[in-house]
Amino acid sequence: MTQSEVQVIKLSGIINSATSQELRQRLNDLTEKGAKIVLVDFQDVTFMDSSGLGALVLAFKTLRAANRQLALCSINEQVRILFELTSMDKVFDIFPSQDEFHQAVLSKT
Repeated sequence: MTQSEVQVIKLSGIINSATSQELRQRLNDLTEKGAKIVLVDFQDVTFMDSSGLGALVLAFKTLRAANRQLALCSINEQVRILFELTSMDKVFDIFPSQDEFHQAVLSKT
């Protein structure tokens, strides 16, 4: 796996029904461009609700159907709790940081 096959989306602020449509579009665009792995970086996200989670689940299913991966990193406590309450923390690959993601994924090659 090379660095070029990994596409990173950096999110910021609040991910809710108003912003999740844009997130869905960005994820679709990357899928169409042929990204093997999409990494969603939550470092600057302050809050995410169920519509944001829904957009991620939809992208996860779309990518998996295309034999690709979706990974997340740098989630804060509020987002982590949302993932744990919905058991989505068991579905998504969640990394503490972009660096740790790259070490884990790029070392598999």
